[in-house]
Amino acid sequence: MALIRNPFDHDLPSADSPQVHVHLDGKWVDVPLGLNVIEVARRFGKLIPHYCYHPKLSIAGNCRMCLFEMGTPKLGPDRKPVLDGEGRPELQWVPRPQIACATTAFEGLGIRTASPLVESCQKGVMEFLLANHPLDCPICDQAGECKLQEYAFDYGKGRSQFGEEKVRKPKRVDIGPRILLDDERCILCTRCIRFAREIADDDCLGITERGGYNRLSIHPDQRFTSNYSLNTADICPVGALTTKDFRFRMRAWFLKETQSICVDCATGCNVTIGSREGFVYRLTPRVNEAVNSHWMCDQGRLGFHPIHSKHRVLEPARRVETGLFPGEWPLVLGQVAESLRKLEPSSLALLVSARLTNEELFLVQRLRESLRGESEIFTEVVPRKGQADGLLRSDDLNPNSKGARILGIGADGEKLPELRKRIEEGKVRALFCLHEDAIGAGVPEEMLERLSLLVWQGILEDKSCERAHWVLPGASFAEKSGSMVNRAGQVQRLHRAIPTPGRAKEDVWILRGLILALGGEDVGQSVPDIFSKMVATTPAFHGFTWSGLGDQGVPLPAQAG
Repeated sequence: MALIRNPFDHDLPSADSPQVHVHLDGKWVDVPLGLNVIEVARRFGKLIPHYCYHPKLSIAGNCRMCLFEMGTPKLGPDRKPVLDGEGRPELQWVPRPQIACATTAFEGLGIRTASPLVESCQKGVMEFLLANHPLDCPICDQAGECKLQEYAFDYGKGRSQFGEEKVRKPKRVDIGPRILLDDERCILCTRCIRFAREIADDDCLGITERGGYNRLSIHPDQRFTSNYSLNTADICPVGALTTKDFRFRMRAWFLKETQSICVDCATGCNVTIGSREGFVYRLTPRVNEAVNSHWMCDQGRLGFHPIHSKHRVLEPARRVETGLFPGEWPLVLGQVAESLRKLEPSSLALLVSARLTNEELFLVQRLRESLRGESEIFTEVVPRKGQADGLLRSDDLNPNSKGARILGIGADGEKLPELRKRIEEGKVRALFCLHEDAIGAGVPEEMLERLSLLVWQGILEDKSCERAHWVLPGASFAEKSGSMVNRAGQVQRLHRAIPTPGRAKEDVWILRGLILALGGEDVGQSVPDIFSKMVATTPAFHGFTWSGLGDQGVPLPAQAG
């Protein structure tokens, strides 16, 4: 599912593009016709440095860092290419360097990425870019990820011929609710301007003034309020645009990076979790052309903060007259299992979240089988609806609705009115809330008071937790591994980035413990083991393997979607 509003795919030629022969640094190689020269070099492990070029934005060609030496086939009197002894065209080299971002592959194109002319041009461009750039790397958030730093080391002269005082430009300009601009760091690559216009559809940025006084500005009557504004901080090659949320909080090189997915809606954008010492500091988008390309929305990017909330539940407990009394996990699980075993199955209801992984939902399925006997146990998922934006944001705010539907747990909340009716009539006397608030799902508080047993499993205190007889603290998305199915049917993996806080446990550990305490079958200790068991018993997942999901996920068969 590609981005429907993005006409620029400089790195992805069409499947029917014919192959052409290109001479790259002394070797003839085959590449698709029309492939951008920067991408041609990248395919063969060569870097053409660049600032303004981005594979998903229009070509600006203004940084001049991607200059290369270009050759074209030499033509004879008959206007046909002159061939050498091997049947290859002889090349004539253009005396003036060309910009790689605005040049595409054609038959007989010659590319030199590291000739003396190219190296001289790169050093000159770097000297101009650094002429007015402040030397504030020690306090810049982009340090460690800055292309100006990296290219200055790799391609710069190491000295400057400029003796003039640097041009001073505005600092800490508040251009939007989530982003700040340090204009003196800007190298005028215009990536942010093109992103705002072409992807975010919020054309509010531009260049003002002239010459060395050029600067990035926002329209005086506007703010950069787009729900995709923070992507500009990702694509900014220097530290001109920084996020208010991450600014001055952590050095990039201290962060442990874990590949995962966003769980804020059903799109399932691929992300990298940046964490240190058990604390998540940021989420950044990870490239996956089948899901989110290079982008993600601000809402999903900032959705990790609740996992460090002061309202986080940190230890298992049972309710006594004076409140919640902490207990040890083996004892608590045994007592909860005993309480569930004593119930008539038809009097129990499971209120399940579609924010759980496939493996957790599979264990819920097995828990239900361990309890139900000859009666069916009422099970339903709580739906979450939002506003789709036509780009990445889905109107389904549950990240795994499709997985819940495939595993027979539910997805649409159609039976929630029936649950309220059953509690009111006294048919349901016990409720197990798995990462859901029954009151938030529409069950009145007075109805919860009628229950003989209320078990709550989750991460943040809510009204159901306040009334629960048993509290089982679970894990957030950053504290667990597993898989989910996004709205397009892509099965993708989460990976554990940080440990659970306090005495909270991963949900697969809790559910497995309950199943074993009830005398059920052990489906495996690890997530890959549980995934294998789930695949073996769920037709929609047949043929899948945990390792086969890879970093980009695998689409479900069309009939399973």
